[in-house]
Amino acid sequence: MGDEYPTLFRSEQMSLVQLIVPTEVAHDTIAELGELGNVQFKDLNPNVNPFQRSFVGEIRRIDEMARRVRFFASQIEKEKEPVPIRPLYDSAPLVTVGPRAAQTIDELDVKLAEHEARLTQMNESYQLLSERLRELVEARHVLRETAAATRETEVRNSLDDSSAPLLQHDDREQQYSSGELQFDLEFVAGTIDRARLSTFERVLWRVLRGNLYMNYIDIQEPFIDPATGAETRKNVFIIFAHGDILLGKIRKVAESMGATIYPIDVNADKRADSMREVTGRLEDLQIVLYNTGASRRAELTTVGESLASWQDVVSKEKLIYETLNLLNYDVRRKTLIAEGWCPTRDIPQIQLALRHATEESGTNVPPILHELRTNRTPPTFHRTSKFTEGFQTIMDAYGIATYQEVNPGLFAVITFPFLFAVMFGDIGHGFIIFFAALSMILFERKLGKADLGEIFGTFFFGRYIILLMGVFSIYTGFLYNDIFSKSLHLFHSGWDFPEQHGNETVVGASNGHTYPFGIDPAWHGAENGLLFTNSYKMKMSIVLGVIHMTFAVCLQVPNHIRFKRYSDIYTNFIPQMIFLQSIFGYLVICIIYKWTVDWSKASTQPPSLLNMLIGMVLSPGQVDPETQLYPGQSTVQVILLLLAGVCVPWLLITKPYLQYQEMKRVQGQGYIGLGADDAPRLTDDTTLEGEEEGNGRAIAEANDEEHEQHDFSEVVVHQVIHTIEFCLGCVSHTASYLRLWALSLAHAQLSEVLWDMTLANVLGMPGLVGIVALVIVGVLWLVLTISILCVMEGLSAFLHALRLHWVEANSKHYEAGGYQFVPLSFARLNEKQ
Repeated sequence: MGDEYPTLFRSEQMSLVQLIVPTEVAHDTIAELGELGNVQFKDLNPNVNPFQRSFVGEIRRIDEMARRVRFFASQIEKEKEPVPIRPLYDSAPLVTVGPRAAQTIDELDVKLAEHEARLTQMNESYQLLSERLRELVEARHVLRETAAATRETEVRNSLDDSSAPLLQHDDREQQYSSGELQFDLEFVAGTIDRARLSTFERVLWRVLRGNLYMNYIDIQEPFIDPATGAETRKNVFIIFAHGDILLGKIRKVAESMGATIYPIDVNADKRADSMREVTGRLEDLQIVLYNTGASRRAELTTVGESLASWQDVVSKEKLIYETLNLLNYDVRRKTLIAEGWCPTRDIPQIQLALRHATEESGTNVPPILHELRTNRTPPTFHRTSKFTEGFQTIMDAYGIATYQEVNPGLFAVITFPFLFAVMFGDIGHGFIIFFAALSMILFERKLGKADLGEIFGTFFFGRYIILLMGVFSIYTGFLYNDIFSKSLHLFHSGWDFPEQHGNETVVGASNGHTYPFGIDPAWHGAENGLLFTNSYKMKMSIVLGVIHMTFAVCLQVPNHIRFKRYSDIYTNFIPQMIFLQSIFGYLVICIIYKWTVDWSKASTQPPSLLNMLIGMVLSPGQVDPETQLYPGQSTVQVILLLLAGVCVPWLLITKPYLQYQEMKRVQGQGYIGLGADDAPRLTDDTTLEGEEEGNGRAIAEANDEEHEQHDFSEVVVHQVIHTIEFCLGCVSHTASYLRLWALSLAHAQLSEVLWDMTLANVLGMPGLVGIVALVIVGVLWLVLTISILCVMEGLSAFLHALRLHWVEANSKHYEAGGYQFVPLSFARLNEKQ
């Protein structure tokens, strides 16, 4: 049990626990632990095929139930009008633990099967009725267009016969009047997909060699497939031809092109009777189809009432049985054996949950929990709140911390928004993102239940990060005295300007006052204002960068003490700190000292610190008296350079030498490994005591775990790489912090350009035109400010702050060699859904 109170400074202490669970309470025990959400189970059957495990049958049954639930959800989604789904928090809970758990699951399985059978039958009936309705609609169109086409053909034939001789015409009338049939037309009629019509026409023309007369008409309304919802547009075609052979060829071609042929009678009276029959059947079918659709929707509405609770139960049951498959069955004791990691301080809660599971199941045999001793590395678990979760996620994206390692996510709560604000410093822009984050926090309950999408959901997840970024941006905005590229006159300025005559240059004179906080507003608008702010922000970036890196190097000490690597303090930490401070710490002190000197009264000119640093390395001991920063400068720089030079071999040699001596000491005691390359196994009293107490399995697994065993040559190579990386990294990382200056400069200049190109042009316009122009341009300025300066520039500053933490800071101390604690948790399951 852990005596220390858990904080975000380190990951929580973890314990490997063993559970001996009676078979009859196994399901309820896992369900109770899933609700608790603080046990990560180990797979005790790694060599068993997933299809040969104990609860495969139950998982298959739950998978079938999950398939039915997904089928219901897909049917509800396909509905044109939305079907209401009762949310989970408003649904009646299904009790799946206790003596009636098996009966509840059986009843749910039967209920899902019945709903699926009814819905499947209704879908088939609806699809069949829709197909018949489509056929009847097509037949009605074909009958209607056939009647119109034959009437047109009869009129055309009568006009052609009017040019015949009169006597011949009389004879033909007598001949026709003696027969039963007055006029006979041979044709094929049907419908075809509009996309295939032109191909169909060309094929017929080539097959029949032009011996046909074809007429086609568009059907205006589309046909919708009830199964897929796809729209199909069709045309009615009527093909006149002579002879059974040609008609047979036309039917074969039409069927091969996917057309539907309808047997239309030649006689007009019979066609009229067919039209009346089709119309009557169509009306009856529409009524039946409407009733079927209403019944199907009523069924879906019933399903929607319980769909959320079914999804919850099915997903939880599947997770429970998948976890049960990780357990090992003890044939002798008729129990299930489970092992897993949990936070040490949560063991009393787990014991209460086990007792509650026993009471719920109605049995008298409780599960047994005892803590195992092991050398295996536990998972890393940081207990976060909704405030710290976002910052911890940023650090976890770089790498999961080693168990009990110092967690940089704690310090990122302050350093991350502050470094962001250094690049984003503006009072107005800070207020915008602050109020945006504040609104998301005030309505977080409502927004948390809504589907926000991927982009806005990401912003909502980081709402507390954005809140602090806004607060710190307001603070740095006051430091820069910048609000939408304008300055605030909060205090008395330290400069006075005489009255300007014409375009002459006016030189400001100091009035003896000192602006108490931030940059004096007199610098805004001055010709040399950009030079001043550039120099100020550049030096400030170096100061902040060296402080940040120094703090990151100092975080090595708690790790070395915690992991009992005391030699690393004087083989790694001390030489790294001396090297960093002798060059770049000295540069920071010179920057601050140079700020404190009144160079208008000094006897020498202010030196260039960059040239000073270069000369310190390239020409040690030589300082120009005219640009000397302080007396004795050359001596101090030589001493610091010698210290930095000594630190390089110190880093290279001491740690490999100590490890070499340790290896010789162990070999001198006569210990050898079991294998040729094995290191000696040093077994302490705790391990032997654990083996005597029956923890041999966990200890054997810990010994089987791969530990990093390096020979002496690998240690030397690793230390050489580490030394070169640190020494060169100090230079490159210090230069990398200049991005703070570059991004701050870019943000300020973009803000000023946007103001000058928009509002500055309309603020002085008089009259109604000026008011209208001010409103229009003001809206444009606000939109561009939010979209470009707040969103785009904010994302850019966010990424740069992220890089400064991941690369420049974390590389100094963060090992990130752990693995995430992933407990069995129903809450995480609901979040994924």
